Amino acid sequence: MISMKKIIISIILLIPFLNVNGQGIGELAPEKPPKIFPPNAWGFDIMIGESGFGLGGFYRHNFNNTLTMFTDISFSESKDEREFEFVDIYGNTFTVGKKNRIFQVPVTVGLQYRLFERELADNLRPYITGGIGPSVVITTPYNMEFFNSFGEASVKFAAGGYVGAGANFGLDDRNLVGISFRYYIIKFFGDGVESLEGRFKDTIGGFFVALNIGFMY
Repeated sequence: MISMKKIIISIILLIPFLNVNGQGIGELAPEKPPKIFPPNAWGFDIMIGESGFGLGGFYRHNFNNTLTMFTDISFSESKDEREFEFVDIYGNTFTVGKKNRIFQVPVTVGLQYRLFERELADNLRPYITGGIGPSVVITTPYNMEFFNSFGEASVKFAAGGYVGAGANFGLDDRNLVGISFRYYIIKFFGDGVESLEGRFKDTIGGFFVALNIGFMY
């Protein structure tokens, strides 16, 4: 009777002579090619930042699967970091020493670069982004009712931009859903704007989180 030890030794000695076919059982499936999404997209941004809510719109064009050109515009309020809101006994809110409300309307053109294209599935597409462009800054008197104050609005122009990161989600090739984190810097050429009485700021901006909802084509 052949011992188990001899059987094992015989199998080991036969291994070098076995012709293993590369297409045999256990072969890994070929790597799935990356999904190609439509090259163009447009949509809307719902933004929330240190100074409150904002709205925006965007257009994007893919040069390839990793590099995208974009242009966007947004409207949001900007506040001085020294502002503090108080509530009176009637429930009304007010800011002591505030002279003007400030609204920033940056128009940004830039690039978006997709990260980890080969490491992550296509339903999660993170990216870094950045851009520059002109900005319109609107100030309205704080001592007037919100909507009526736009009749006394003043307009200034500035240069600005933002850097940030974000991600797009899902495999739908028609609807775009994503989230982005941006830090805006808007720089004036002159004295800047006066939010608090006697305090001019030549740089405004801040951090925003934006929900991106759009359509690809």
